[in-house]
Amino acid sequence: MSFSSSAPAAPLAVRMRPTSLDEVVGQGHLLSPGSALRNLAGGTSSSSQSVILWGPPGTGKTTLAQAIAQSSERRFVELSAVTAGVKDVRQVMEEALNQRDLFSNGTVLFLDEIHRFTKAQQDALLPGVENGWVTLIAATTENPSFSIITPLLSRSLLLTLRPLEVDDLVTLLERALSDQRGFDGSVALDDDARAAIVRLSQGDARRALTTLEAAAQAARAASDDEPRVTADIVASSVDRALLRYDRAGDEHYDVISAFIKSVRGSDPDAALHYLARMIEAGEDPRFIARRLIVSASEDIGMADPQGLVIAVAAADAVQLIGMPEGRIPLAEATVYLATAPKSDRSYKGIGQAQVDVRAGRIGAVPLHLRDAHYAGAKRLGHGKGYRHAHDAPHSVPTQQHLPDELVGTEYYTPTQNGYEREITARLAKIRAILRGDQR
Repeated sequence: MSFSSSAPAAPLAVRMRPTSLDEVVGQGHLLSPGSALRNLAGGTSSSSQSVILWGPPGTGKTTLAQAIAQSSERRFVELSAVTAGVKDVRQVMEEALNQRDLFSNGTVLFLDEIHRFTKAQQDALLPGVENGWVTLIAATTENPSFSIITPLLSRSLLLTLRPLEVDDLVTLLERALSDQRGFDGSVALDDDARAAIVRLSQGDARRALTTLEAAAQAARAASDDEPRVTADIVASSVDRALLRYDRAGDEHYDVISAFIKSVRGSDPDAALHYLARMIEAGEDPRFIARRLIVSASEDIGMADPQGLVIAVAAADAVQLIGMPEGRIPLAEATVYLATAPKSDRSYKGIGQAQVDVRAGRIGAVPLHLRDAHYAGAKRLGHGKGYRHAHDAPHSVPTQQHLPDELVGTEYYTPTQNGYEREITARLAKIRAILRGDQR
């Protein structure tokens, strides 16, 4: 079928959808002989296991489900969590039970975007899944640990789909160009245009085919004789790469994790890349600023105390000027923290102190440090023998501050990075004075 005015109205991505598992491109780790999906498509006795397909958009979740539907002899029912409710789910369960009891016919239920179901709606699936009335194939783009109830997870096999590789996307594009369901050889694609489409698709098969279709339409408009898709046509057809980023899903956590780890790893270029991804995706800039404040305290710490000041100033600036200008102080703070010397010793120090407190290593506050301002405190010995810091040489009094059972414990051990190099020498002298070491 040539790509012409008489071409099917369905989008290219729909027309090119595989009709069997053998046509599926990518996801080879899920399609080996004897795998759960192969068994499900073949209708074998071991194929009653419900599955949850988790992966980014365009990786083939719906494609796999529909390929299984056309390969399996069982009844296939498709619902979308966007439009379906509890009533629809219960109706499917009742019909599935009747089909099993009256006709010995199994039912496969494909539920797209299951993460959109509420807890109550997901609960309605449990009886059918647990009792084997239906074999559930659920698809989600969000981390099931956050979006699917535990009882349903425990009764299903979780299969993770991966973004398509470059070779997979090239195969899809070539198939769409030559196949009768696609352009049937009526459109040519330059190598640099193919590379641009692959890059823009970010592992998303649907996006790759949609981009190809838009570029092919533009190429046909430019030349009716021999339409050829060039890199310039691709660029003009696609205004920008759409970011796969869900502020409520796992991509949100992955990108912010990569952002903070790039700052911690002293890589300002990578940090700015992930900052740009969050900004372009519409992430709350206040969230980014809060994470920078945490990083300044946790990862830079006393190696550069100015880092916390910079991070807090960036957060204040974002509040004052808003976006898009707020990206500038965020970028400044990001670069400052990424290039600053690093130390997590303050962070580790409070962590170890909390471990001791939780373990009961508390001890009584030394009498000379206790509050002596209320009536009767001095009679109890509170404050007796206390040495005021400002009356001591170097403002460091020789006295005990930790409880008896923790004397000698050192929670803070500075590094040799940045300002902590100076702290190391000073702290050694301070601790010697505190111990009463006159040397």
